[in-house]
Amino acid sequence: MNFHVMTLFPELIEGAVCTSILGRAIQAGYISVDAVDIRTYTENKHGRVDDYTYGGGAGMLMQAQPIYDCHRAIVDKIISAKNAGDPNTSSSSDASSRGGRIRTIYMTPQAGVFSQEKAAELAAEDELIFLCGHYEGVDERVLEEIVTDNISIGDYVLTGGELPALVCMDAIARLVPGVLGNVESSETESFDDGLLEYPQYSRPEEWRGRKVPEILLSGHHANVEKWRHEQSLIRTKERRPDLYEAYMKRMKEQA
Repeated sequence: MNFHVMTLFPELIEGAVCTSILGRAIQAGYISVDAVDIRTYTENKHGRVDDYTYGGGAGMLMQAQPIYDCHRAIVDKIISAKNAGDPNTSSSSDASSRGGRIRTIYMTPQAGVFSQEKAAELAAEDELIFLCGHYEGVDERVLEEIVTDNISIGDYVLTGGELPALVCMDAIARLVPGVLGNVESSETESFDDGLLEYPQYSRPEEWRGRKVPEILLSGHHANVEKWRHEQSLIRTKERRPDLYEAYMKRMKEQA
């Protein structure tokens, strides 16, 4: 899985992915992260990538030209790499048409909220391009030209798209085979079956007067799984009644 991030602050992306699980996954070759500075592609002699909005209004808007040229350069790089590996891969001079086959994600609060289901869908791709906006947003014309997916991480506004992009990349990357090292660890987490994850415990058996539930010490795997499922139901009903209702409806339909 190759992540390409179009950003005004590549150092923010690079600094965040060089450690922990993502850092190890990059070193092992399971994923790669290429943070591309949009400013590199501006035609403005002062290096500006923003301008005033037509029709007036507060704030500045990111311009279409540097974003489009940045995207085109990334797509060209991807196609060149594929051609180098497969001489029979077809190439085209129309970069925008090639870009239409590469998932390009714009991080914006004006979109559906990111989910585990969406993470799994995107994890099936070989290449993903993220566009991180700033200021008052991005010229609509370039969004129409290059973006295939609009994604939000919640109903609030941040100063830029880098943090949301990193959130999505983390969730997607951990679903890429080999990244976690343990397949089961990504299959028994919250949301994978529509429920929140059950409570978990480690040593010691008692801490500050709180004991590990006896069932987890029993060694009876069937009873442990039953308990975990019951706890997932209880936790989901308490904390995410929307997920609980959807799960119960799905179970009723399958019965």
